[in-house]
Amino acid sequence: MSTATPGRRRDDVSEPSQHRSLHQTAVEQFQQAANLLDIPEQHRAILSRPKNEVIVNFPVQLDDGSWQMFRGYRIQHNNVLGPFKGGIRFHPDVDLDEVTALAQWMTFKCALVGVPFGGAKGGVTIDPSAYSSDELQRVVRRFTHSLGANIGPEHDIPAPDVGTNSQMMDWLMDTYANMSGAGLRQMVKGVVTGKSIACGGSAGREAATGQGVLYTLRHWCGESGMRLGDLTFSVQGFGNVGSHFARLAAAEGSTMMAVGDHTATIVASSADGIDPNELAAWVQANGGVKGFPGADQANTEDLFSMPVDVFVPAALENQITEDRARALDCQVVLEAANGPTTPEAEAILAERSITVVPDILANAGGVAVSYFEWLQNKSSRYWSIDDVDERLRTIMWDANDAVVEKRRELNCSMREAAYAVALLRLDDVYQRRGIFP
Repeated sequence: MSTATPGRRRDDVSEPSQHRSLHQTAVEQFQQAANLLDIPEQHRAILSRPKNEVIVNFPVQLDDGSWQMFRGYRIQHNNVLGPFKGGIRFHPDVDLDEVTALAQWMTFKCALVGVPFGGAKGGVTIDPSAYSSDELQRVVRRFTHSLGANIGPEHDIPAPDVGTNSQMMDWLMDTYANMSGAGLRQMVKGVVTGKSIACGGSAGREAATGQGVLYTLRHWCGESGMRLGDLTFSVQGFGNVGSHFARLAAAEGSTMMAVGDHTATIVASSADGIDPNELAAWVQANGGVKGFPGADQANTEDLFSMPVDVFVPAALENQITEDRARALDCQVVLEAANGPTTPEAEAILAERSITVVPDILANAGGVAVSYFEWLQNKSSRYWSIDDVDERLRTIMWDANDAVVEKRRELNCSMREAAYAVALLRLDDVYQRRGIFP
């Protein structure tokens, strides 16, 4: 999710070529964990495919008076645990395969952390940096209108993702409210989360994913005997998640040594590291890390070979390739992004004894606080930032405890353990509910 002025994309980086279906990777990940458990084939089959696939094509009038057609997606993977839930991504590479994979990951993420939602994902194939704020508002509103009854506060609840932000969620909520009956307009704020505070958002939602990543890192420190204040780290992607994590980690004493985004890669010019607060202000003003005077410019691949304790991919999918896995010089990869590590790269990291903390665990803070926002909208009562942070810490800590325990029980990777915890919860519900009719 970006918090920039709509139209400025920050989470992107130069993406390596993709050689396999992202959705197939997602299926293989949960099947590996299912093979360690007694998960019936029929339940695996259900979880291998999305329940609903919505594709819409809609026109938008641009500022120059011309019309342009856009394609949007809403993939609803599974709702056995509760309403569909997942972000809306604005990016040139959005396609059916990507959003299907992301929706599936969200199903397992919600099950893992015990949030009563199912998985969904949406997106529009668009480069938001090429359009004005007014044009993006029209795209959001037309997309929302085209989705119609496919979303709703008790059915499917979108949120921000790469290329979208709280302003766009405000537009989505307002559009949906005006599509609803007069008596319902004040009851539909929960149709979307990640809104501004003024429009019904939750305290702590903007920083939630980064905060959750930090809680996960703190838990890893406890397991590995490291001190958070002694760690060095590098971040790929300095958008919402990467920048908030970096600032929170720095406040705990950790040192950021390198950062890369779609504009450049920079490395620390001294052992004091890069100040993430100063960098965040620079990015806000300049659109990327390029030219930041508090660090040295470097090549893209230098980011992956920088010696650090923790590497945090917080950009797009498939960023850690086989070559980059061989180059990484760290103890742990903390997946703040969705699907950043290819299966081939993960095998190399395992051979090198580099721990990978999987995305469905590390970045689950966003959906957890989205759940909090939804609850607050339903009750018309709002929580303090202290309440939100404490509830988030409890959810993330319990999920990390469950994964560590399952890893020891099954003698498997962190990813397999995370999927195992989620699968057992989903399987239990299917065993109890069956299928209708």
